Amino acid sequence: MSNKLNKIMITGAAGFIGFHLAKKLLQKGFRVTGIDNLNDYYDVRLKKARLNLLLPEKNFNFKKIDMADNRQIAETFKQETYDVVINLAAQAGVRYSLTNPHSYVNSNLAGFINILEGCRHCRVQHLVFASSSSVYGANTKMPFSASHNTDHPVSLYAATKKANELMAHSYSHLYRLPCTGLRFFTVYGPWGRPDMALFLFTKAILEKKPIKVFNYGKMRRDFTYIDDIVEGVIRVMKKIPEKNKKWDSNAPDPSSSFAPYRLYNIGNNNPITLSEFIKTIEDAIGIKAKKEFIEIQDGDVPATYADIDSLIKETGFSPKTLLKDGIKNFITWYKSYYKTENGYKKF
Repeated sequence: MSNKLNKIMITGAAGFIGFHLAKKLLQKGFRVTGIDNLNDYYDVRLKKARLNLLLPEKNFNFKKIDMADNRQIAETFKQETYDVVINLAAQAGVRYSLTNPHSYVNSNLAGFINILEGCRHCRVQHLVFASSSSVYGANTKMPFSASHNTDHPVSLYAATKKANELMAHSYSHLYRLPCTGLRFFTVYGPWGRPDMALFLFTKAILEKKPIKVFNYGKMRRDFTYIDDIVEGVIRVMKKIPEKNKKWDSNAPDPSSSFAPYRLYNIGNNNPITLSEFIKTIEDAIGIKAKKEFIEIQDGDVPATYADIDSLIKETGFSPKTLLKDGIKNFITWYKSYYKTENGYKKF
């Protein structure tokens, strides 16, 4: 295999993380093929607006494809050789999985096997795929380490992400496909998803509507700014995993393997309560939120906290963005994107 990584496929390129990652890679001179089905899980206009910022780039090529369509995915891999595939496409959302389970099976399982097959047959040098902090499920030992066992997911979404890790490991073992899974911790920032807390809270506060505060504001989250996530992904992308020669089958470490496979957390390593998060938003906007306190929802976990020591050791990555700065950047973007003469655009 060549060590030169130039041609990158990003699935979910019109999504929040995919858009920012594609933009940064294009700035660095990489050739990027973006894949997205532009589904209507949230406002398609936002996805298209992100995409419209990428389309003018000469090194960017977009294909509207559904990951679950194995024929189209196979054809895409036949048309061009990719050095790295970064799989970010997935049906997202913990609560949505309670009412729409089949969409998670189609996108996160059927779609992912199509990507694995494409990478296998086209000898991709490195598959980087998005997992989630949700895989820690019922775990309570903090901070969460990629070396911890994660066999007790509490949502179907989390279960599909855990399944992705296992599927990738099997391909890494069987076909020597280098795979790295990244467990993202509550990503936020400009161009973020409308179903995420920061977006929902900002929208409601500006419209002077009440916000729903789950678990009475006691939930703790390791909020991670999008620029830090992108930096971590790019560093990992360049570090193709190798077999761990010290891996012990009598005491197996889930974060590495006898195969070319790795798992890392990407988080801020600094969890805060939901109440603190809301207070930071209130301070940035200058308006006090109207709060409706609600018990924790099915599928949610009370806390997340990322141990990123292995990621720092292997790549030198560490998050740099302060929460107050990241929230300020989001609100500036939100007001610019949605502001009209009579208030804010509906979506």
